Amino acid sequence: MNFKNVKNWGIVLLGTLFYFTSCQDGIDGTNGIDGADGANGNDGIDGNDITYFATTAKVALGDGITEISAFDPNTKTIFSTNSEAKEVEVIDITDVNLPQIKTAIDITAFGGNVNSVACKNGYLAIAIEAPTKTDNGKVVIFKTDNLTSPYAEIAAGALPDMVTFTPDGKYVLSANEGEPNDAYTIDPKGSITLIDVEAKTATQIVFDSFNAQEAALEAEGFRVFGPGADLSTDVEPEYITVSSDSKTAFISLQENNGIAKLDIDSKVITDIYPLGTKDYSEILFDLSDKDDTPGNLNTWPVLSFYQPDAIDYFEVNGIGYIITANEGDARDYDGYSEEERGDDLNLDPTAYPNAAELQEKKNLGRLKVTTANGDTDNDGDIDQIYGYGGRSFSIWNTTGNLIFDSGNEFTIKALYEFGNYPEGRSDDKGTEPEAVTTFAEGDNIYAVIGLERSGDVLIYNIRDVYNPVFVQRLRNTSPEGLLVVNAADSPNGKTLLIVSNEAPDDATLNIYSK
Repeated sequence: MNFKNVKNWGIVLLGTLFYFTSCQDGIDGTNGIDGADGANGNDGIDGNDITYFATTAKVALGDGITEISAFDPNTKTIFSTNSEAKEVEVIDITDVNLPQIKTAIDITAFGGNVNSVACKNGYLAIAIEAPTKTDNGKVVIFKTDNLTSPYAEIAAGALPDMVTFTPDGKYVLSANEGEPNDAYTIDPKGSITLIDVEAKTATQIVFDSFNAQEAALEAEGFRVFGPGADLSTDVEPEYITVSSDSKTAFISLQENNGIAKLDIDSKVITDIYPLGTKDYSEILFDLSDKDDTPGNLNTWPVLSFYQPDAIDYFEVNGIGYIITANEGDARDYDGYSEEERGDDLNLDPTAYPNAAELQEKKNLGRLKVTTANGDTDNDGDIDQIYGYGGRSFSIWNTTGNLIFDSGNEFTIKALYEFGNYPEGRSDDKGTEPEAVTTFAEGDNIYAVIGLERSGDVLIYNIRDVYNPVFVQRLRNTSPEGLLVVNAADSPNGKTLLIVSNEAPDDATLNIYSK
């Protein structure tokens, strides 16, 4: 048996909100229902927002950390990762208003910890990293009507961080990040594992063929910068989305600031698209947490890499696009770190004649910046300051050209509409767009974006890819994963949105229904 008993769960009922909390945790405002976390409009629908989704239920996972969820329509079950407990939580939502937490799948039985889950056609795929993260991990597949023994255990690359199915259910794909160890003495290749579900066979796909293109890609804004690494070692696949015809996968390479394209039939990575930078001298941002003025908006001589985390493929009138949540990420290990503060940089006096003023803490002195880029003439000083993340969502065409970027809209909304701007994160990626997913309803296409640091989930109508329209804000704690259940698959016949909040002291699933 690969199950582990979970805590004794109790149920607290409040209006239309059902809150599940451990019996050893009281209703005390920390792990229960209070004015900040209850059904008061701040944890569901803001009174000033258009009502699209309404709060249905909230599932508390105690002291665990939930990140990614999957849904199986056959068994009406949510499967949610819990990396703290090293298990996958199993939650029956036959009655959407009254979820039932079942026994969990014990991941320690497979040797490591859980990073991601996905469901399709009655199968559950689980991405499991090895006990030593630089060793190869695995993808374990269950049939959702038989969780007692695996259908298949498939070897994957190092640190399988995200797993997904092709829309036709034929393949499972795993994004194997291949992060180095902390000493940076071992750095596995980033890779993609492509699994044939029926055959239970896998192909390991690496990026070796792009090593010869490294210089050209870097000139367009791609990043290869690990100590002594070539491109195939340096790339770190983060997230995968697949075209509706199941023929093409798009892979975010977050630290590298690019998107790769995989032809599924030939099992070949055909392209890498560098994403370039966002010019903060053209957009108002607050880049200091020590300026004594929340929302000290200004323009700054900084270029910031988009560096998307989650990405999703969608179509409008048969044309494919990719939407990205531009979180940003730095490499910061004991053996190597690119991360510094703005006031630590040796700025070129010609490029930055006002360096002393810029490097004050209230300006750019606190901004987290990279030392891996910016010395354009190789003379030892920084000619261009580079930061991490676009602090936005973007829409790209399928050849990596930018169609739309939301600019500073998340910052402005958090400051002036929501009143919850995370000033303490101004120096470090702001509201931090982490998660994104899309869904179609009628003639409309909607994007759902999770802002981890401000705790917001924002919904946009993106049918006009050049002019997305804000629809609704849903208040959460720290959204990490987003999952839409289409009405046809939903237990209540309505579109559901499931938000995984990973806060260690308030790990919850918020379930919203249209």
